[in-house]
Amino acid sequence: MGFYRTILLAAVFTASAFADRYHYGRVLSTAGCASYTCGQNAKCTVTDGRPVCSCLNLHMGDALVQCFKVECIIDEDCPSTRSCAGNHCVDPCPGSCGTNANCEVRNHVPTCFCPRGFTGDPFTSCRVADPCQPSPCGLNTRCDVVNEVAVCKCLPGYRGSPLAGCRHECESDAECPSHLSCSSNFRCENPCSTCGEGANCNVVNHQPKCSCPENWQGSPYTKCYPECTIHSECPAGKPACLYQKCTNPCTGACGTNANCELRGITPVCSCPRDMTGNPFISCRPFTPEDLCQPNPCGEHAVCTPGHDNTGKERPVCTCPTGYTGNALVSCRRGECQADSECPDSKACIDYFCQNPCTGKECAPNAKCEARRHIAVCTCLDGTRGDAVVGCNQIVSNTRNGRFGYGRYYSS
Repeated sequence: MGFYRTILLAAVFTASAFADRYHYGRVLSTAGCASYTCGQNAKCTVTDGRPVCSCLNLHMGDALVQCFKVECIIDEDCPSTRSCAGNHCVDPCPGSCGTNANCEVRNHVPTCFCPRGFTGDPFTSCRVADPCQPSPCGLNTRCDVVNEVAVCKCLPGYRGSPLAGCRHECESDAECPSHLSCSSNFRCENPCSTCGEGANCNVVNHQPKCSCPENWQGSPYTKCYPECTIHSECPAGKPACLYQKCTNPCTGACGTNANCELRGITPVCSCPRDMTGNPFISCRPFTPEDLCQPNPCGEHAVCTPGHDNTGKERPVCTCPTGYTGNALVSCRRGECQADSECPDSKACIDYFCQNPCTGKECAPNAKCEARRHIAVCTCLDGTRGDAVVGCNQIVSNTRNGRFGYGRYYSS
């Protein structure tokens, strides 16, 4: 009973002491938050001696039961490029700006503006802007829009700064390059239009120099044309159309003293009948040495100028030393040229190593032996005499079985 009286008196005293701040009486709790439990995700604080439950930061709900976490409660809970709507950080731009307008979020607030090249009210509609209206260019210029940017150009025939103004390209030839002249249109142009058809033009110090091409005919200020284009347009003395000019193909085609004949338009060069040589270089009279050029003899044979039985000049064919054979057909090298190139029992005969004993060297009744490359004749046993001429039989007379003092040789 005494405890409740103490609480009541404290309440009355407090109410009377702070009557200018609270409009109702309160009972003080000496236990505070220790005797009171708030809901989930809520916190308890003591205010004026009483426990007070509230949701944690970025939480909402019943602080006595349960608080739920939310993304945001005010704009400052979101990044500067987002704003808080329905406890969520969202992009505030959708639906905030007009047609074709751009939107940027600055400090949680959507900012609308027309993009580059557009104009209008960004909160209602933006339209394409014409950067050439009004024109930023100077006089005698043209304004074009390139990538939404005004680009100034001088009009044809004018030059200068397109922003400050343009003027004629030229007023005199001196204002043009040396190969151009100032035309009546005040432009630097090629003056070669004054030359005739087919003419060549060479501009010197702004002035055209007209001329017909080489071998062409006509006037360079009216028309130039070739002498010919096909062979049939040329006369008989110059039957070929070469490089658009009628010419004689034989001119300069053959050598000195040579003849030239045309076969169609092709030059054919030849030396006269009494001459020889290269018809494309030079022809000369025949000499005896020409009988052997080219060599009319057989292989390996030697040709020398000579005469036949009638005294007429003709080539004479012979086999060279050390060769044998038919000089008109072929000469072949022999086996030897000296006896020393043959075995001891052979001799070099007609350039071949042969037996010198041919049966004609010695007498019929003599013996022939080849030694030191020659034939050696000796009489046979029982004979004597000249082995080359003849050998005679030896006849002897004996007496009483003993040799006598004289001998008899039968003839």
